[in-house]
Amino acid sequence: MDTIAKSIVAPAPRARVWSALTDHRQFGEWFKCALNEPFAAGKKASGRITYPGYEHLKMEIWIEAIEPEHRFSFRWHPYAVDPDVDYSKEPTTLVTFNMADATGGTRLEVTESGFDQIPEARRQKAFEMNSGGWAQQMKNIADYVKG
Repeated sequence: MDTIAKSIVAPAPRARVWSALTDHRQFGEWFKCALNEPFAAGKKASGRITYPGYEHLKMEIWIEAIEPEHRFSFRWHPYAVDPDVDYSKEPTTLVTFNMADATGGTRLEVTESGFDQIPEARRQKAFEMNSGGWAQQMKNIADYVKG
C-alpha cells in the first residue's frame, strides 16, 4: 500500500496532453484548482482547490522534474483536507506522470508513491481517497484534452 498507479489513453497528441499537464492554468482547469505560479523544477506552486465543497483548502505542490513530453513530477501532502491540521511536518508523496505515444492518442500514466511514510493514523484514508481521486483526474484530463 505504498504506490497508486493509474493510466489512460488520452485522445490527443502528446504536445496537447503535455500542455494540459504542465501549464499551471490548464492544469487547474481539469484538476479543479487555481495555482498562482507557473510550474518550474525545484519551485513551489501554490493556490487553492476549486472543487465544490473543498474551496476552503489551500494547495501546495513542489515541482520535482519537467522532462518535456515525457515526465512531470511533483511532491505534495496527500489528502491534506483538514484546514485545522498543519501538514508541513509530514513527509510528502511523489506524484509522477509519464507519457508515451499510443494508438488513438497519448498514454498517460500517473503514480503516487511514498504512502508508507505518511503517519499511520491517516495513511489508509489518504491512500484510498487519492486512489479514487487519481482515477477521476485521469478521466478529467482525457476529457479536457479531447476538447
